[in-house]
Amino acid sequence: MSRRNVDLPPLNCLQTFEAAARHLSFTQAAHELNLTQSAVSRQVKRLEEDLARPLFYRLAQGLSLTPAGVRYFRTVQRLLRELDRESAELRRRGADRQLTLASTPTISSIWLAGLLPQFQRDHPDLDIRVLCSESPSHLDVSEYDLGLFYHLDEMAAPHGLELSPVFDSEQVITVCSPGYLERHGPIRDLHHLLHAHTLLIVEDHHHDWLTWADWFADAGADYYSPRHALRTNSYQLLMQSAVMGHGVALGWKRLLESDLDSGRLQTALPHSMHSRGRLHLMQPHHRNPPAAVRSFRQWLRARTEEAGLAG
Repeated sequence: MSRRNVDLPPLNCLQTFEAAARHLSFTQAAHELNLTQSAVSRQVKRLEEDLARPLFYRLAQGLSLTPAGVRYFRTVQRLLRELDRESAELRRRGADRQLTLASTPTISSIWLAGLLPQFQRDHPDLDIRVLCSESPSHLDVSEYDLGLFYHLDEMAAPHGLELSPVFDSEQVITVCSPGYLERHGPIRDLHHLLHAHTLLIVEDHHHDWLTWADWFADAGADYYSPRHALRTNSYQLLMQSAVMGHGVALGWKRLLESDLDSGRLQTALPHSMHSRGRLHLMQPHHRNPPAAVRSFRQWLRARTEEAGLAG
């Protein structure tokens, strides 16, 4: 067994020195590394003692590097960057078996949860993780491999993401359960909907969320406050209420495909309108996609093409 190189410095001090040399401040280095200022000072002092020479001039107006400190800083920074790159590459290779998907709680529970069991059966070697967030802007792009979010076509892509639509278009329809119509009778027209039926309404919607007022305007009818309504800020809860027969909701047809096909939900009125946005795959820029990402993209593309839904 080879003997450890006795000329190596105390390795735990190198990152501290690099941060202090980069900021020329023990205080800022301490803040970056979540250490105390005195801990940074002690680690730098230990490194200087090990090297038997000072690395900083400690002046009244602040720190500056000695000539030896300048040379050592360049070497340490280069080595730490190489170590960082190699570590990231090794993690990436290990992540080839893991796929992290980011999406909204609504898309994850209503649509994605229905797809993933089949994908896992087709790719049993992959581990899947779902990260829920209301918007990709709430996440760092390093946290996930692919995002699935609705996005308005006229809006710029979120920073750092490349977008590709999952569906060519999306229709917004009215939905309810068969049991609801059995108990309350058919909906004769839009006035009858507002007067004699319960509307399920999302409150605190985002600026791109279609409302009942939008849907009525597209149908060429006036909208007014319904006689009966159930309101919530959760679209998941709203759709669960629709499935349970509590009222009539606006639904995104592609998103509710499995509920419509199974008969848990049905179209309440014939009118539909184009959605302002489409479901998009969002992939971080400047990252070579691992095998798990390529597999999911190809699988989803094949599935939508098979169903005649692809863009």
